[in-house]
Amino acid sequence: MTLNDPLNDPLNDHSTHTQPHPVHHSFISIVNVIQSTRQIHELSVWLVGLHAELKAHFSDYEFVLVNNHCDQSAIDAAITPLAEDLRKHIFLLNLSAPVSRDNALLAGLDRANGDYTVIFEFDFSAKPQLVTQLWEESQRGADIVYLRARERRLPWASRVLYRVFYYIMQRYSGLRLDPRAHHTRIISRRALNSLLRLRENSHYLKANYALVGYNINHLPVDEPLLPSPEATLSEQFRSSLVAISSFTSFLRTLLLWIFLLSVVVAGIAIFNAVKVKLTNVDIFGEHVTSSLTGWASLVVLMSVFFAITCLNLYVMSIYLSNIYNEIKNRPLYIIESVKRY
Repeated sequence: MTLNDPLNDPLNDHSTHTQPHPVHHSFISIVNVIQSTRQIHELSVWLVGLHAELKAHFSDYEFVLVNNHCDQSAIDAAITPLAEDLRKHIFLLNLSAPVSRDNALLAGLDRANGDYTVIFEFDFSAKPQLVTQLWEESQRGADIVYLRARERRLPWASRVLYRVFYYIMQRYSGLRLDPRAHHTRIISRRALNSLLRLRENSHYLKANYALVGYNINHLPVDEPLLPSPEATLSEQFRSSLVAISSFTSFLRTLLLWIFLLSVVVAGIAIFNAVKVKLTNVDIFGEHVTSSLTGWASLVVLMSVFFAITCLNLYVMSIYLSNIYNEIKNRPLYIIESVKRY
């Protein structure tokens, strides 16, 4: 042995080097929606991080990006400088008109070809390794694995709305919904095929995930759930009503209780009128003279029943609107063009 023999040099002992990552023989589709200028600015970092992670761990992959009516030239400016080895995996679907985020996601899910499809939010750009962790968790028998936040940070008005919404959904729908579930999740091919057969107009994909069933699991993450800057409280309220009327029996149950309460109130009013007629004493024990009595009670009762009638009509209008939207059978989205890089 010579001192300069590189094969026997302990400094060149290749057994101490880091072993390469195992490559999983799965085709992964990464789906995301671009619908704001902020997301366009984060796009290149998001793509580069995910590309490095996917190239190291998976045999094949693709990026399906849905342009929900943003400036395509700005998207091109963010993607074009990237390496060709990354750009060749990108599909950009340009929608002809803006739609809800869930419907835009459906456009990407329809186009996904992978054995597993991952909806990966921009909020996790700094943690591309979550894709591999989601895939590894799915190999333990779960068809859908989502990221679960430790908390949801919302303004007090939105917090009250969400608490009421999830209580109604969990109490009256029979679906297993997690109030702290992120949109980021991995979906197996068979679960995705079943999901795409549910062409709901409710704009609430989380209920569709639960409706599909299969085995569902989650991974905890520290990132909290934050409100979407594009969504207003009124939009959230309308979306909540549509989801509640689509997936639960709550509003029908509410109408039943309103009807029963109305019958009870009307019965009490009739009993009080008969009692006053026969005894000149009402149900509160007050003596009633022959002067103009009862007009205040009559006005109150009329106002109450008028309000109840308006509420009933409003609830029924929600159901009629849902039925009307389903009967029209309009497409949930329209793709204007598909671009490869």
